Amino acid sequence: MTDSGRSTAPEHLGRSRAGVTAIFCLNGFLAALWVAHIPVITERTGTSHELLGGLLLLVGAAAFVGMQVCGHLIDRVGSRTTTIAAAVVLCPAMLGPVLATDPVGLACALALFGFANGSLDVSMNAQAVVVERIYRRPIMSAFHGFFSVGGLLGSGAVALGLWMQWPVVATVAVLAGIGLVVVAVAARGIVARGGAPVSVSAQGAPGGDADTESPQPGVPASPDAPRVRWWREVDLRRLSVMAALAFVLMLAEGTSYDWSALHVVETFGTREAVGAIAFASFSAAMMVARFVVDPIAARVGPVSVVRGGAVIGAVGMVIVLVPSTPTTSSAIVAIIGWTIFGIGLAGLIPQIFTAAGNLTEHSSGRAISMVVGCGYLGMLAGPAIVGVISGHSSLRLGLTPVLVALAFAVVAAGVVAAPDRGERTSRV
Repeated sequence: MTDSGRSTAPEHLGRSRAGVTAIFCLNGFLAALWVAHIPVITERTGTSHELLGGLLLLVGAAAFVGMQVCGHLIDRVGSRTTTIAAAVVLCPAMLGPVLATDPVGLACALALFGFANGSLDVSMNAQAVVVERIYRRPIMSAFHGFFSVGGLLGSGAVALGLWMQWPVVATVAVLAGIGLVVVAVAARGIVARGGAPVSVSAQGAPGGDADTESPQPGVPASPDAPRVRWWREVDLRRLSVMAALAFVLMLAEGTSYDWSALHVVETFGTREAVGAIAFASFSAAMMVARFVVDPIAARVGPVSVVRGGAVIGAVGMVIVLVPSTPTTSSAIVAIIGWTIFGIGLAGLIPQIFTAAGNLTEHSSGRAISMVVGCGYLGMLAGPAIVGVISGHSSLRLGLTPVLVALAFAVVAAGVVAAPDRGERTSRV
C-alpha cells in the first residue's frame, strides 16, 4: 500500500477485509457471551425477571448513547481508532456481568457493556463502508454474516463451558483475553486515518481518474478543511427515511428473536423444543443468506435487494400467520415461514448501512450512528409492540406490524440507491 493511496496490492485488500471481518465476528461472539450467560448471571445476582427487563432497557439506552458519541468521534479521529478502542474496552467489559453479585453491580456492568457494544457497532460498520468502497463492490452483507457466525461460536463456547462445569468467571476471562488477541491481529488490517488505500473515482466506479480520491466514509477530513455543520452536508430527508427503514426492519428482526419460538409453541401446542427449531431456522437462514446477498446486490443493485427482500420476508410472514390449526403439520408450515422470513430480511440492513455511510463526505460517522441507533431502538421496540397487541388480542394479530414494516420497506427502498450513479452497483 503506497502513501499516496493510488494503488493497493491484493494482499492489502485481503488484509483489510479480513481485519474488519474479524471485528464483526468478535462482536457477535462477545454479545453471545452475555446473552447465553443471562440465566447464570440472574441467579448469581438475585435479579428477578421484571428487574431483568429494566436492565435490558438500560443496555439498550447505554448502547444508543455510545453510538451517538462514537459517531461524533469517528468524524474527528476516524473509524480505525474508534473501532480498535471500542473493541479493546468491550473485551474486558464482558467480565463485569459475571463478576456482579447484586443488581446494582450488574446495572453498572451492563451500562459499560452497552456503551462499548454500541460504540463498536457503529465504528465497525463505518469501517466496513470504507473497506467496501475500496473493493468497489458490495461486501457489507458478508460482514454481517460473520457477526452471526460469531454469535453462533460464542453460544457454543458458553454451552461447552457450562456443560463441562468450568468456572464461569475463568471461562469468560479466557475468552475475553482471546478477544484482545483477535483485536491486536485484526488492527493490522483496519484502514488507517488519512484515506482508503485505493483510489476511487468521484463516481465510485472502477476506471476513474487515478489521481482523484473519493472521500472515504469513516475517515476524517483534513485538519485544514473548513468546518461545516454536519447536518448541512447531509440530505436530511434521505437520512430520516434511512433511519425509519432501519427502525422498522430491525423491529421485524427483533420480533423474530423474541417471539418466533413462542408463536409456534402457543399457536400449535407444540413442545418447547419444536419452538426452538423455529428460532434456529430463522437464525440459520439469515446467516447463510447474508453470504449470498452481496453478489446479488452487485448485479441488481441495493434498491432491488431491499425491495425484493422485503417482499420475500412478507411472503414468509404470511405463511407464518395463515395456519392456526394446532397440528404438527401446521407447525411445520409456520417454521418454513419463519425460515423464508429470515432469508428475506438477511440482506436489508447491510444495504441501509452502506447507503448511510455514503450519504456524506466527512460526517459519515454521525450519519451511520443515527441510522444504526434508530435500528437498535426498533429492535428493542419490536418485541414490546408485539407483546402489547398480543395482550389485548392474540399473538397472530400481534405479529401483523411486521407486515406493515415490510410494506414500508418496499415503498421506501429507493432511498438506498447509490448517489449520483443510479441504482446499479459497479462490478469488479
